Amino acid sequence: MSGCGAESGLISVDQALDLILERTQALVIEQLELNQALNRYLAEDVYSSINLPLFSQSAVDGYAICSQSPVEATSRFDLIGEIRAGQQAELELQAGQAVRIFTGAKIPFGTTTVARQEIVQVLDTSQIEITEHLNTHADIRDAGEEVSVGQLLASSGQFLSVGAIASLSMAGIQTVKVYQYPKVAVIVTGDEVAKSVEDFAAGKIFDANAPMIQAWFQTLGQQVEIFHVADTEDAVKALIQELSSSYDLILTTGGVSVGDYDFIRPVALALGFEQIFWKVKQKPGKPMFFADLQRHDHSHCYLLGLPGNPAAVYVGMQIYTSTLLNVLQGQKRHPQWFSATLTHSIKADARERFLRMSARFDQSMLKVQSLSKQQSHMLSNLMQANCLVRIPAGAVLSEGQIVHGLFIH
Repeated sequence: MSGCGAESGLISVDQALDLILERTQALVIEQLELNQALNRYLAEDVYSSINLPLFSQSAVDGYAICSQSPVEATSRFDLIGEIRAGQQAELELQAGQAVRIFTGAKIPFGTTTVARQEIVQVLDTSQIEITEHLNTHADIRDAGEEVSVGQLLASSGQFLSVGAIASLSMAGIQTVKVYQYPKVAVIVTGDEVAKSVEDFAAGKIFDANAPMIQAWFQTLGQQVEIFHVADTEDAVKALIQELSSSYDLILTTGGVSVGDYDFIRPVALALGFEQIFWKVKQKPGKPMFFADLQRHDHSHCYLLGLPGNPAAVYVGMQIYTSTLLNVLQGQKRHPQWFSATLTHSIKADARERFLRMSARFDQSMLKVQSLSKQQSHMLSNLMQANCLVRIPAGAVLSEGQIVHGLFIH
């Protein structure tokens, strides 16, 4: 198959991802307060030092009862007190006795079952009657029934989502060891970026890349520093040299192809970066560049150069930047592709393509449909797109075929 997609020397998408996994080193480990560790990855296993629940407790608002057998309807018990949640249970029940109790309160010694308040009739201040049959050990949460001392709560590599933070908090975990989040600098190259509508008269365009990248990192709960640089070799060299001394990752847009003003790759190589790959057999985003600089202290600065067209930047962020950020945090894994059914036919192309599509469930089956305006300089279909779908190089696909994709944010 002819065309620029058949250019020699290109590597495949999977080869590029493999190289990111193989050639990137995880950052150091740090200890954080749990409430500061959202969206991080655990760097060690976490075990419980307590039981959950800490003590046997009531699962409902009701009455703790002491009975030597299952309680039959119309059974009566002497009411001897009340226990609220957080109150020490000093009472000890004897057969035929009951105590008013509330959800989460500690079960007093001697309790055989709990009667929820809906099946209890209060006769007077000193006696209650059960209105339904009640089994032994009803509505009692036993100490350690959810988590026991020494139990594994979370394994190294666990992503600390909101739910994971809540789960560890309930088990009394206050600090965790996590992989450090990379310090990221973003370089947007080009003299064509407009700052006002008046700049259009000079042939300039508005910048979509910087706002898009900044928003993408914000969805991860992370901030990045963005730098704009003119298309001159000296300006590009000075900025990369400065940033490479203190950032873990330099992410660039534009300037990685073979044009007269594409300085990112030659400047990076001149500054001592080692090329890991350049040019991937994909569309959009072929002239992608990945390199590594090992500093004097043996730490690393990685540079991921994305093409300048905004759709190529978007694809690069979702697939390659996401993978790279995970590897820097100790997670050596490929993107998690889903499988779905294609709703229409697709023509072949020399390069593997990532098409912006809309995914939806239809009769319990995930289906994807391509959107119009897929060119690399267009972004308007991101208003409807919720996934990127891989179309293999040279493949002619028919309606009903299975394809693989990635949900996007």
